[in-house]
Amino acid sequence: MHICVNPYIIFLGGPGSGKGTQCEKIVAKYGLSHLSSGDLLRDEVKSGSPRGAQLTKIMEAGELVPLEVVLDLIKEAMLKEVAKGSKGFLIDGYPREVKQGEQFEREIQEAKSVIYFDVSEDILVQRLLHRAKTSGRADDNMETIKKRLKTFTNATAPVVDYYAKKNKLI
Repeated sequence: MHICVNPYIIFLGGPGSGKGTQCEKIVAKYGLSHLSSGDLLRDEVKSGSPRGAQLTKIMEAGELVPLEVVLDLIKEAMLKEVAKGSKGFLIDGYPREVKQGEQFEREIQEAKSVIYFDVSEDILVQRLLHRAKTSGRADDNMETIKKRLKTFTNATAPVVDYYAKKNKLI
């Protein structure tokens, strides 16, 4: 399946870097559709589906969810938004691995641009610990935060390089 949609922009950055906050502001101003891989995953977990139960274990361990699962969730969400007349998309937190980006481009289309939020690990930890006080998110604790940051650094740094080489990185 190849979904032809209006342009989309990818927002990359570590957990707590501000991707979602900035996406909300752009959506409010320009009326684009915001898709957050993290929100889609958390919604699937809350649904109580078998896929959601599987995701719970992976997310609580601070590991990356298999690329096919995330891509399916994003495709489903994009199709719903296209049916509503979406003007374009802001995709937050995806891809997290080069393979995900390549598969996304094959099955959907290439990104118009990629915005990377380069935030130090110390600041990310501070923000996530602060967010933990109000979020109620199970993955906002120090042990999981450290795992998520390590996973982000190891898996996503090559993604930033991938898009930089394609002259898509802002």
